Amino acid sequence: MKKALSLVLVLTMVFALFAVGHVSAYADGMDDLIAAAKAEGELVVYGSCEEEYLAAACETFQKLYGIKTTYQRLSTGEVPAKIEEENGNPSADVWFGGTNNPYDGLAAKGFLDNSYVPQNASHLTKDIYKDPNGYWYGIYTGLLGFMVNKDELARMGLEAPQSWDDLLKPEYKGLIWLSNYMTAGTPKLVANLMIQLKGHDEGIKYLCDLDKNIQVYTKSGSGPSKNVGTGECVIGIGFLHDGITQIVDNGYENVGLVVPSDGTACEVGPVAIFKGAKHPEAAKLFMEYALSPECVEQAAQHGSYQFLVIDNAKQPEVAAEFGLDPSLVWDGYDFAKAATDTAQNVEDVMAAIAASGADTGEGRFKTS
Repeated sequence: MKKALSLVLVLTMVFALFAVGHVSAYADGMDDLIAAAKAEGELVVYGSCEEEYLAAACETFQKLYGIKTTYQRLSTGEVPAKIEEENGNPSADVWFGGTNNPYDGLAAKGFLDNSYVPQNASHLTKDIYKDPNGYWYGIYTGLLGFMVNKDELARMGLEAPQSWDDLLKPEYKGLIWLSNYMTAGTPKLVANLMIQLKGHDEGIKYLCDLDKNIQVYTKSGSGPSKNVGTGECVIGIGFLHDGITQIVDNGYENVGLVVPSDGTACEVGPVAIFKGAKHPEAAKLFMEYALSPECVEQAAQHGSYQFLVIDNAKQPEVAAEFGLDPSLVWDGYDFAKAATDTAQNVEDVMAAIAASGADTGEGRFKTS
């Protein structure tokens, strides 16, 4: 009995040493923070990345620290609506993943906390991968582009669009899917990009003309990509790493990826702390963890192939194999301007589409 007990104690000590060694690469010097976070014992996460990656990230954090971690997957349109409704008494502590434009909106309204500067933010490779006022820090980036069903286009005798202007061709009427401006972050980036590329009035006109060819606006930004392989959606506008997921993980070899020749932009997938978080120390520790290789390298293991934005993480090789590279982003894209203009741009786009007489009901602009 004593030998058995001794063996258990030895194994426990070995496991503890392994665990400490495992996290020390990014948690060095954080003993006080770890102790404070463990004392709180709980963390609530809202996630806007794909649910499989969200689950893996949260479950790993819980295993590393013994902090009960619950999570809910919500779109980048749902999170701001929920947080604004709660008005300073948030039901979650941190927001993980999605696109940065909705984060900018919440920060401008005072619902994000910038009082903590993560130690691991020193590993970010570019200044654009963090909010200049410290409200959010990037964990990944992804290229905006088109995903096409090659079989369906061939059956119809059509070439794949190669540019944003190509999408306006009459032969693509009813073949294009985008996500809902009001519920997703992806179309907000599309709106900002078009207005910056073409100027405000011409950009709004372009988006109204594009609307004539769009069949469905999905609730989630990844919605179009998930329907291209089946042929229900022939041309989907979204982030190209979502297309890689459909090809590599779901076996849809009929999906083609297009980087628009007339310029594209990228998302930054952030992590942020909600102002008034009930578990602030656990939230700070999660921020450090989210900016570590241990967290972000799990993405590629769970069907998310975004480029990583910290210098000590290994990039997903499959993204490079498909010819994707963050350097393909139009170098004139102004992230700071986008942060201040997004809300007004979306309002202007939706008003113009409605004024054109187009269908803006839930049958077409999905909210669930």
